[in-house]
Amino acid sequence: MQAEIITIGDEILIGQILDSNSKWVAEELNKIGVSVYQITTVQDDRLHILKAVKEAQSNADIVIITGGLGPTKDDITKLTLAEYFNDTLVLNAEIETHIQQLFAKINYPFTQVNKNQALVPSICIPLKNDFGTAPGMWFYQKNKVVVSLPGVPFEMKGLMSQSVLPKLQATFNLPFILHKTILTYGMGESMLAEKIEDWETNLPSFIRLAYLPSFGSVRLRLSAKGATMEMLSEGISKEMDKLVKLIPDIIVGFEENETIEVAIGKLLTKKKQTLSVAESCTGGNIAKIITSVPGASNYFVGGIVAYSKIIKIKELNVPEKIIAENTVVSAQTAEAMAKGIQQKYKTDYAIATTGNAGPTADDTDKTVGTVFIAIATPTTVFSEEFFFGKPREKVIGRASNKALELLRKEILKN
Repeated sequence: MQAEIITIGDEILIGQILDSNSKWVAEELNKIGVSVYQITTVQDDRLHILKAVKEAQSNADIVIITGGLGPTKDDITKLTLAEYFNDTLVLNAEIETHIQQLFAKINYPFTQVNKNQALVPSICIPLKNDFGTAPGMWFYQKNKVVVSLPGVPFEMKGLMSQSVLPKLQATFNLPFILHKTILTYGMGESMLAEKIEDWETNLPSFIRLAYLPSFGSVRLRLSAKGATMEMLSEGISKEMDKLVKLIPDIIVGFEENETIEVAIGKLLTKKKQTLSVAESCTGGNIAKIITSVPGASNYFVGGIVAYSKIIKIKELNVPEKIIAENTVVSAQTAEAMAKGIQQKYKTDYAIATTGNAGPTADDTDKTVGTVFIAIATPTTVFSEEFFFGKPREKVIGRASNKALELLRKEILKN
């Protein structure tokens, strides 16, 4: 069963807002066995909407439209759908009463503009919006469904969850879909693909593999589709067991939200150990990543952005001689920073970064993209040199992720 999503709004096309609706709708459709064929964004324009709906219906069994259902004149989706289905708008008494009650609760006048929101095409099934005034609309013709929903995210999500998804499951005989995610760290996508090539080639026909790379990590997502959930669970479990044996040293977690920062948090919490950071070229990004995890206060003590030489010396006790002899971008400086923050905050582990993120190399002899990462453990301190290229954002992202990768390996050793 295939679906297409259409989002309507000039604000999306000019970059004023991001289209988060499509992402959420696609995820929810996938959970009930509906594959999204295409996602399209169009202007608040009659001809563009008509064209998009016509093309979507020719491609897919289910069309989900969001946006353009407000009370103002530029919200034309309802009128355009009435034209598309060669229909007229009629006043729905139940929707009108619902809107009146919503306005009465907040002591707000009920005007003709508000009443007009209860006008819907006569052939549609109106979907009551418990979170706003614009109703959803369900059209069913020739075993195909078109659904129109408000663009306001919490209203759209409420209608999808309460009305649309259950109606789709009742209308169509949908297959089961199961996803499992494995997060890997420390190996590039091409090298990883080569390492697991034979395993991937021999996957059962009902299981597909997707590579989802990002800075320093690759998510492997197994997707299975079939008639019974039992068959899918058994099949994916067997394949995951095989995969774990092939790449045990680079697997960090097994769920979509099992990021490396989550994995590190669990390890430190279990061992009752603590962490601090001293960042120069990463500018606080590592601390930001670590503290994005709920409960990080249980193990993360704090950090210092030691961006200038003077802060490295005064706050982290990096000897001036080390900087004078080796520059601020060096293994010796990174290690001194790591030891300095570890001792200052009395933590079990510490991370330190120093490098040239660009666009210039400042007062060092190191190439832009060069980063030294140091890890202080309960027993030692060490550093490694990396070259992360350009641009600046890439250097910061890769350095942050590599630092977390190195830290995780050290925690696992002890």
